[in-house]
Amino acid sequence: MPDLTVDDPRLLDLLDRDLTVERLGGDCTWSEGPVYLPGEDAVIWSDIPGNRIMRFDAATGVVSVDRAEVEFSNGRTLDLTGRVVTCSHGRRAIERTEPDGTTHVLVDRFGAVRFNSPNDVVVKSDGTIWFTDPAYGIIQPQEGHPGQREYGDHYVFRYDPATGEVTPVVVDVEEPNGLAFSPDESLLYVADTSRALGMWKSDHHHIRVYDVRGGRYAKNGRLFAEVSPGVSDGFRIDVQGNLWTSSADSVQVFTPDGVRLGAVAIPEVIGNLCFGGRDRSTVYVAASRNLYRFPTRTRGSFATDLLGGAA
Repeated sequence: MPDLTVDDPRLLDLLDRDLTVERLGGDCTWSEGPVYLPGEDAVIWSDIPGNRIMRFDAATGVVSVDRAEVEFSNGRTLDLTGRVVTCSHGRRAIERTEPDGTTHVLVDRFGAVRFNSPNDVVVKSDGTIWFTDPAYGIIQPQEGHPGQREYGDHYVFRYDPATGEVTPVVVDVEEPNGLAFSPDESLLYVADTSRALGMWKSDHHHIRVYDVRGGRYAKNGRLFAEVSPGVSDGFRIDVQGNLWTSSADSVQVFTPDGVRLGAVAIPEVIGNLCFGGRDRSTVYVAASRNLYRFPTRTRGSFATDLLGGAA
């Protein structure tokens, strides 16, 4: 079976027809939250039930355990200075790792109540941190600690490290999971991986898209795309605005207006993915037990592009 399914010939502007998907290893229980570290030419990702962070070093091809007993970390990204920002199921918090390797909690509360279990995270070019907060880490014992939904819902939040302000920005998604900004940050994409499909009455799980107004408000939510088989657990955006999402059997590629271009087959259910490599043209896929990668003809979009820098 070929690795590439082409639904629209525009996909071949982004991928070689004869591309090969490479398995890098991992031996995980459930892989999630990959991020590429440009200064180290390495990828780290979460084995959530294994309660550890894994690492792949591109120079040596070695997969190793980066850290263990990490309180069930999930999604992660880089901030504007290259520090790793991580979602912690166990601490019900957003954490940041400093250059000396120390990790500390940035925020764990919305007013007087705790978050559910932050799941995925992105950093905007103004330094604010946007993250999803479903309840998976408090309702699935293997992914955190049993707990209560203290604010009684599942929101997407905006956290401003400069002021400490925490604001709900999306409140109409049943179980928000993956999220990403368009390259110009005028749009915010949010996946709904809820078991009850709610207002869309669909046979498939879906991604919603919102207009970002004033740099801080998500408005005019609407359906962007439905993903099948499986769910859009996590996704990232390339510099042309195409969305690359996980599913049960492949990385699926959608145009900025929601047209599916095709898919890259992966032999395991996918948790999340990221762009990496020195030129940011490689897609790294955290899929169930293993990390995979494949080359593209595009590059990942990062908030620091808007600042004239490079993540």
